[in-house]
Amino acid sequence: MAVRVLVVDDSGFFRRRVTEMLEADSNIKVIGTANNGKEAIEQAKALKPDVITMDIEMPELDGISATRQIMQVSPTRIIMFSSLTTDGARSTLDALDAGALDFLPKRFEDISSDRDEAKKLLCERVRQLAGQRINAATAVVAPAKTTSTRPATSVSTKHAVTVKTEVAPITSKGGIKLVAIGTSTGGPVALQEVLAKLPANFPVPIVMVQHMPASFTPAFAQRLNDQCAITVKEAQDGDVLQPAHAYLAPGGKQMLLKKQGGEVVLHIIDSDPALTYKPSVDITFSSIAKIYPSQTLAIILTGMGADGREGSKELHRGGSKIWAQDEHSCVVYGMPAAVTEAGITERVMDIKDVGPSIVRRV
Repeated sequence: MAVRVLVVDDSGFFRRRVTEMLEADSNIKVIGTANNGKEAIEQAKALKPDVITMDIEMPELDGISATRQIMQVSPTRIIMFSSLTTDGARSTLDALDAGALDFLPKRFEDISSDRDEAKKLLCERVRQLAGQRINAATAVVAPAKTTSTRPATSVSTKHAVTVKTEVAPITSKGGIKLVAIGTSTGGPVALQEVLAKLPANFPVPIVMVQHMPASFTPAFAQRLNDQCAITVKEAQDGDVLQPAHAYLAPGGKQMLLKKQGGEVVLHIIDSDPALTYKPSVDITFSSIAKIYPSQTLAIILTGMGADGREGSKELHRGGSKIWAQDEHSCVVYGMPAAVTEAGITERVMDIKDVGPSIVRRV
């Protein structure tokens, strides 16, 4: 049966263009269009599409507000079209918090310089999302910065005021010196869920690879920092790994770990244009395996594809522990399935259990 799609955008030209691209795939059928968020809500209820493509900036009701209401009244898989700008990044992250599952650049030239390739990738993404489970979404709620090692009370981050404070470090009791996380589709919300549950005196550093455009990673790192008790930053070349700090790999680059004197530092390099993933979980994990072969807790969260499987195998051979998010709580059970099916996972768990489990293990 064909995937039924609702196309939402205030530009008639863009609606026609997206419709033509999607219907070039015999497995996809556009069953309706809408030119603002209000119409999108009505059409979602009436047509019950499998997937909605949603613009962000629209008259009457914007795409973020429409997404939030759709997820409350008729939960549907939603993919956002976003501009690759700082403002576009913030808006896209808001849309993901509201319940959207994925996003693509609105300029198809940013997907691929080849029109046919861009069309193929768009259709592939829509087909893949159509097969995924959905939940009614709620805004991500995270604890405010705290000096206590006890779990913080959940508060709305919209009005929260966060203050950095010095907190006495604690020592890892489990032989773990680094936590490494790899993720893709669904990762922004999953990472917020995990990191928000770590205490301010978390005893080891964390490195994170999220498939994301270069213009998005600074805004995403800042958002995580505002919502978490630990310090989160976009990784920079030469950063020395510190406990209670999480380092997000910059979009469009590759992040490696290297020993420099008596310290472990991050090395940010330009990526080979031929590589599919920039940043790549495999590349980062492979470099970790040379530094902490048996002292890493590596976790693969929701995402399409199999990036992270080969790097996790290297870490597993060295004696490190590999965890994976379970299928039920994933937006896309691709990357976690790859490591699970490889037979190298110590644990497979719901996303809500990952943060507390990290604290207990480390």
